[in-house]
Parts: sequence; structure tokens; C-alpha cells
Amino acid sequence: MNQKIKILVVEDEKNIRSFITSVLSSQQYQVITAATGKEGLSQAASWCPDLILLDLGLPDMDGMELIQKIRGWSDLPIIVISARIQEDDKVKALDQGADDYITKPFGNSELLARIRTALRHSIRPQTDRPYRCKGLIIDFEKRLVTREGTEIHLTQNEFKIVSFLAKNCGKVILYDRLIEHIWGPYSENDNTILRVNMANIRRKIEPDPAEPVYIFTEIGVGYRMAEEE
Repeated sequence: MNQKIKILVVEDEKNIRSFITSVLSSQQYQVITAATGKEGLSQAASWCPDLILLDLGLPDMDGMELIQKIRGWSDLPIIVISARIQEDDKVKALDQGADDYITKPFGNSELLARIRTALRHSIRPQTDRPYRCKGLIIDFEKRLVTREGTEIHLTQNEFKIVSFLAKNCGKVILYDRLIEHIWGPYSENDNTILRVNMANIRRKIEPDPAEPVYIFTEIGVGYRMAEEE
């Protein structure tokens, strides 16, 4: 099986796309390319790349929009490569969910170094075996959730919530601890956004959301994931 790291290059200028492909291929990366935002979104969903190099000035949509769409279901590393040099553009891209921002023109060494850094930060522990309970399987490494063999699509935060509960299955996780883990230590202790996410999660993974079999509510305290079988 080919274990090459897959990199998706979303760039509408053919000469730049070819140049980047050549540089990456010389380093034994597997390269997938797209010339439009729509094509890039499709390739990202189909190939599940390890990293995306993204130009912001695409012909069919702004790259910012593409970042937002991908962040709805994945936290794979995204490095923006753009001719936009204004600080506001960089800040906006990073706020939308990009991991790094390189301005054109750039050198081969810089590009490869930024890629290595982004990949290093995205590595997850390989010891995380999947969680299994009553037909539900959560594969932490692949970021894949299935029930009775059918894939369940969760947003980035929904997956983080489910993963954290599954890795601590059988234990009651306090609301505040869960909020801090997902949204950071400086987030407001407002359970509303957590309840909304949990309602969406139950709608997606529970056979009957009104009678949960996977995630239980300890009223006024927190949530508990069913223990593995």
C-alpha cells in the first residue's frame, strides 16, 4: 500500500500549480490538484488529504469560503498560498481556520519547511484504538464515525466532543471541563452552545435521540459516554 503523504493543491494558475506539484513530487509527496474551489472541495472529501495548499483567488469562490466549508467537517492542516499581502487578509484566513499563510512569491525551502511544520502539528497519537459500543465505532486516527457500518458526518467540534467523551467513556465529564477542552480555557462557561452541539450529535448518532444509548446526560453536572463492549 502506498503510504505517501497526500497533499491537495488548490490553485487556478496552471504554471504555479505545476511548479508546486513538481516541488512536492520531488520530495515523494503524493499530489492531488484542483483549479477551482468546487473541485477542491470535492477532492478534499474524496481523497481525505493530509494537508491542503490553498490559493485564495479562485475563479468560482473566494478561498476564505473554502476554508470555512472544510472546517465544517475537518481539521486537516490548511496552508494558504496567496499574493494578498495585507495583514487583514492574513488575519481573516487564520481566523477562518487556516493553519499558516505564505505570500507569493516564495522559495522551495520555505514551502517545504512550512509543510513539515504543519504536518508535525497534525500528527495524532497512533495508540488510540477505536472506540466500539453497540454498533458505534469511533476511529480517532481516521476521524471516522460509523454506526452499523454507515458513516456519520460530524462537524469539527462535534467530533471533538464525541472523541473526548469516548476516550473517557464511563466517566462523567463536567460541562465546564468539556467546554474548556473544545473551546479553550478563556471561553465563556455558557452551556447553550454545548447543548446545541450535543442535540445535533444525538440526532446523528443515536437510533432514538429521546432514548440515548451512547451519550447520557447527568442533569446539572455533565455527560457520560457508554462504556465499551
